[in-house]
Parts: sequence; structure tokens; C-alpha cells
Amino acid sequence: MAAGATLGTVWMVALTLPPYLLSRAIDDGLRVGHSGALLGWVAALAAVGVLNAGLAILRHRTMTRVRMDGAFRTVRAVVRHATRLGAVLPRTVSAGEVATIGIADVWVISMTLTVTGPGVGAVLAYLVVAGLLLDISALLATVVLVGVPLLAVLVGPLLGRLQRAGATYRAGQGALAARIVDLVGGLRVLNGLGGKDLHAARFRTDSRRLETEGYRVGAVTSWIDALGVGLPALFLAVVTWLAARLAARGDISIGELVAVYGYVAVLVVPVAMFIEGGLDIVKGRVAARRVIDFLRLEPAADAGTAEPPGSPAELADPASGVRVVPGRLTVLASARPAESAAVIDRLGRFADSAATWGGVRLDAIGLGRIRDRILVADNEADLFAGTLREVVSGRWEPDDAAIARALHAASARDVVHATDGGLDAAVEPHGHNLSGGQRQRVRLVRALLADPEVLLATEPTSAVDAHTEAAVAERLHAARAGRCTVLTSTSPLVLDRADSVYYLVDGVVAAHGTHRELLDTEPGYRDLVARGADEVVR
Repeated sequence: MAAGATLGTVWMVALTLPPYLLSRAIDDGLRVGHSGALLGWVAALAAVGVLNAGLAILRHRTMTRVRMDGAFRTVRAVVRHATRLGAVLPRTVSAGEVATIGIADVWVISMTLTVTGPGVGAVLAYLVVAGLLLDISALLATVVLVGVPLLAVLVGPLLGRLQRAGATYRAGQGALAARIVDLVGGLRVLNGLGGKDLHAARFRTDSRRLETEGYRVGAVTSWIDALGVGLPALFLAVVTWLAARLAARGDISIGELVAVYGYVAVLVVPVAMFIEGGLDIVKGRVAARRVIDFLRLEPAADAGTAEPPGSPAELADPASGVRVVPGRLTVLASARPAESAAVIDRLGRFADSAATWGGVRLDAIGLGRIRDRILVADNEADLFAGTLREVVSGRWEPDDAAIARALHAASARDVVHATDGGLDAAVEPHGHNLSGGQRQRVRLVRALLADPEVLLATEPTSAVDAHTEAAVAERLHAARAGRCTVLTSTSPLVLDRADSVYYLVDGVVAAHGTHRELLDTEPGYRDLVARGADEVVR
């Protein structure tokens, strides 16, 4: 930025040389017998032109470097913070807002940083021109010294309006981007439920509202742009008229008149830079405020210092009454899937609670120690772009034999066989080239390869057919033998393979036992499982 400011200053100040050289060529060279002087001044004029072209190239390249560096620094900061936020991110800010920051805001901020180069140069060039005009006429110098700040004052109120309108527009832009992300992510579900038209209508309404705000921003911006061109031209006309009057009276020479016109024409560039820079700064402040608001988000507090259990231990959730015994397959069954999922979140420390692990509160243990041993696998877990092998391996490097075992346990071998390239086949972002059932089983494969001490999975078989679900339930029990596994499900095929079942009503344990025991003793559980059986048949 310092290099850009230096080059911008030298370039703008050097722009004042051609008017001076031209005036000398007129006054000294256009006399009879002074052709040598004319050629000398013309040669100097050509040399200065080449110099200015070189300085302009260097200035532009330096400012491009500043712009790109600023953009990618901001991107790195946003991505690093998004990673730091972890599970807090989707609960506090929409994916559309993050996307808008990455697509739009970082580039607006980077454009604002380039104001430093021409901005510093504009101030110094303005002072240099005023000094040169003072040598010609005190009146003209005074007009320039007073006139340029007056132009900035005239544009000031519009910049304030633009900042307010821009902030409103930017907020609407983030909300609309979030709706786009939601629509794209849930398009198949919306089609199945017949809600696509309703959401499309809402999107069109929001889009029209944003369009109206966009016209407000555009109206103010167009006035600023118009004034940025019109006011300097009007200012040039006024100064040129005054200089012409002085030349007609003989107070200044013809060469000096040409020089005055050239100086003021050069001054159009700094004046335009002032106005354009003010516009960029206003836009940059709006964008920067959104980025700063994002960077102010804090991850879940982790003040835990207690040691986790040294060996497999019981997980307990006092809020629901669920107690998970190590080495067993436990299933949580509830008529409301959100209630059983909430238990999973508490046991996995994805929600504040008094849950304990081996008698020690989870929130007293360091989060990293918990994540190393307890894995929560839900159906919203992201699938990143890459080969199928990379997607299921995660941060581990399992061999082909381990992958094959996990594929068998999740009944996902057909996913490998159905793709060209097998394990090296490409998986699109979010697994968009896979079906819902395939994505679910790929997530399960990834969880099994992680081989956590405790696996907490929400509805791991909800998107597969009955035959596949039965195979997954049986193989999962065998694959996780001796390890603690907790699932949420109302499918009788899964419940029948469980070592222990918790039947939840209103988020609290209503009964506990094996699947067969609960069928015999709990009418509510029997009805719930019957509905689950009907869904399996369908």
C-alpha cells in the first residue's frame, strides 16, 4: 500500500509536467528563429509522456496486488473463523450470509483498499497544482484551493444516504442468498411435499423487495457518479473562463493560459478520485461491517479442564433420564424425532446440558478430548467434494480392507459399484450426484471408519429400503461389538437388534428395556413401532 501510494503520488504529480512543458514550448518555441527550443520542449514532453505511462502501469499493478492480497486475506480470515466456530456456525448464521461474504463483501473491501494509492496522490497533486497556479495568478490559486473541497462537501450528503441504503440492501441480499441455499438444498423434499410453488412465490416476493432496495442504492450511486463527472467538468470551465479573462487583459501570457487549462484538466483526475474514493469507502464500510459481525461470533465456550474417563464409561443425560452403558447398542425411540435428536446433542456436547460421562459433567471436560472419543453422526453432516475414498476416509487414512469392512457394515458396496471409478469416483459437493439413501450410507461408512469409542447416530437408516435397513441393523451390531453405539430410530428392524431401547415421551424416558419387553408392556411404544412398521412396508 505504501508503494502504491508513492507510485500514485509520483504519477499524479508527473501529470502536471505536460501543461508546464507545453506552456514553455508555446512561449519560448513559437518565436521566429527558436525552432531548437521548440524541438527541445517537444522532446521533453514526449519523454514525460513515456514516464507517465510507465508510472501508470506500475501504479495499476501495485494496486491490483493490494486488491488481490486484501481479498484473499479476508477470505482466509473468514474461512479460518468459520472452521473455529464449528457446530456453532449453522446455528448462528445462514449459509447464504457466509456465501455472500465470500462472493461479494471481500471484493468490495479489497476495492476500498486501493483508495490508498490514488487517494494520497490526489491530495498531493491538488496541493502541487495550487502551488503552480499561485505562480501564475493568486486569484486562480484561490479558486482551486476553495473549489475542490467545496465539491467534496456537495457530494458528502449523498455518501451518507448511500451508506444507509447500502446497509439495508446488503442485509436483504444475505437473507435472499440464504433462501436460495435453502431452496437448492431442499429442492427434492419440496417437490415431494408439493411446496416448491409456495417457496418460489416467497422467493419472488423477497426478490422484488430487494430489487426495490437495489434501485434506491442505484439512484444514489448514479447521482454520485454523475457529480463525479459533471462537477469537475464544470469546475474546469469556470477556471478556464477566469484564465481566459486574465489572458485577454494581458495579465497572463498565452502559454500560461494553456498551462492553466492543462493544470485544471489534470486536477479533474484528483477531484474524480476524491469522489470515487468516498464512494468506495462507503461501500467498503458496509461490507466490512458484515464481515466484522461474522468475525465477532464466538465458538461454544470451552472452559473444561477435567480429565475424561480413562476407560469406557457410562454416558448419562439427566434431562431425559437416558443412561448409556458402554459396549452396548442402544436405541432411542420417540414419536417426535427432534426429542431423541436433542438427547444425542446433549450426550455429544452439541448443546448445553448437565450430561455426564463416567460421573464427570461433559461441559467440564475439554471439548477436544470429547471429540476425540465421542462422535455424533447426523443426516445433515456435510459431504465435501472429492473422491469417494477421500469422502469416507475423512482425516484418517484407512486401508482398502478397513474401507471394505465399513462398506459391508453400512450395506454400501452398491454405492461403489454404481459409480464409474469405484472408490476413486468423484463425489460432488454435498453428495449431489448420490441419492438420499446413498448419501446416508456414505455418512455411516465415514463414521464407522472413524471407529470412535462412542458413536451417536441420528436416524442412520431413515432413507433406505426395508431390505437394506435390516442388513445395516444386523451388520452394525456386529461391526460395533464391544463399542458403545447409540441410535435414534422407530424402525422395528433396528429396534429388534438393539441391546437396550429407551422409549421417550415428551423428551423424557417413559420406559426402558429390550424391544420385545417394551412391545409386551408399553401400549404407546407398541403403537409407535406399529407406525414405524407401516412406514417400512410402504
